[in-house]
Amino acid sequence: MKKLLIIIILLLSGNTFAQEITYTEAIKTKKKSNFFKDLYKDFFKYGTFYAAGNIGSAYETQRPDFFVRTDPDNLYAIPDVVDQTIYHPFDYRYGIGFRKLARFDYEVKGANFYNGIGEDENNVGLSAPTAAIKGFEYLIHYEKERKRGEEWINSRYFLRHTGDNHIVKLEQREQGNIGFKYQSAEARARLPIGKKFSISAGAIYRTHEKAYGYNPIEIWLNEQNDDGTAANPWYTLGYEYGYYDTYYVANYYDQDGNFVQFPAWFWMDENDVLVAHTDEVFRDEVFPDLMNRYNNDIWDLLDPYGEIAPVVGADFYHYKNKFWMHAYANWILPYHKYLKGDEDFSYLNRGNWGKGGLRQDSTPEQWSDYQAGLMFGWKVGKMLGIFVEGEYTKFWDSEIYSTNFGINITMK
Repeated sequence: MKKLLIIIILLLSGNTFAQEITYTEAIKTKKKSNFFKDLYKDFFKYGTFYAAGNIGSAYETQRPDFFVRTDPDNLYAIPDVVDQTIYHPFDYRYGIGFRKLARFDYEVKGANFYNGIGEDENNVGLSAPTAAIKGFEYLIHYEKERKRGEEWINSRYFLRHTGDNHIVKLEQREQGNIGFKYQSAEARARLPIGKKFSISAGAIYRTHEKAYGYNPIEIWLNEQNDDGTAANPWYTLGYEYGYYDTYYVANYYDQDGNFVQFPAWFWMDENDVLVAHTDEVFRDEVFPDLMNRYNNDIWDLLDPYGEIAPVVGADFYHYKNKFWMHAYANWILPYHKYLKGDEDFSYLNRGNWGKGGLRQDSTPEQWSDYQAGLMFGWKVGKMLGIFVEGEYTKFWDSEIYSTNFGINITMK
């Protein structure tokens, strides 16, 4: 009897333990299911993947250009007429991306499909401090473009979370046609004032690869010896890149029959090819390319920069069916602190270089960066409509701006 009771107790205990394990696993499964469901709802729902592009004719001159090539053995033989017109390959632009961006009420979808290409997908929400909705928004976009034979890459990676009292944003942007590239991370406190206006304040960290405000060739040419003479005469840059000069005297008779001797220097490149008959020709035709080459070589030696600064913003939004206005602004205050990169060559010293190099005991120059936009529309009566749209961004030495304005008259 005692053994039977022990067996019954063990069986009951086993069933109870088994039920507890099943219930715990069910809770974990439910939580896991809810996590992925919430992740999809908050982050991926209403997101759009796109891939698109366009191809167009390249620019061509109105009339072709020609030159004449003569026979070196017979100057007066029938020459060859050579077409030297520059013909560019076709223009193109293609991109790929994934996006979840809310539109403001006045932003009408421009097409039946997202193409993600350039101005067609220029959402105001990427720049305005306050988003059209609360929660997560993001954009992952990469594109390649060619115009007039020049190729470059544009990209933008954007992630933002907006709440009642906060804004957190990560962004990377590259605009290849103007050499603009930076990354940023910012966090702001947000204060709504009524239903239409809000202000925000916080800090922003930005990185950039380009040494804005630093011109190596100008600094190199301005270096001086102790007696005030040029430490680096301009023509010596040619020696740095394999060019060399040779003195000669040209003898000739002028138009009055007088015998003239003209001393000069001709220039050869590293392959012993004649590139200029005088210093003046070398300066005007060869030296400009050497200046750019020198700058690029020095810039490539510098590490990327990273700086932090306070940022404030304001946003006003009013929308009615016949009248709307959205005005916004971001101001990065002049209290920049570099955390990465050589500060001597940073934007803080853009005006502190002179003859002899970086001026001793010079004071770093702070600066303001800002961004502002205005979207305005007014339907005056049933026939007339007026609109103004524009945005301006100034970061370091780079400026990006776009405007649209006009009048619509609908005949009824």
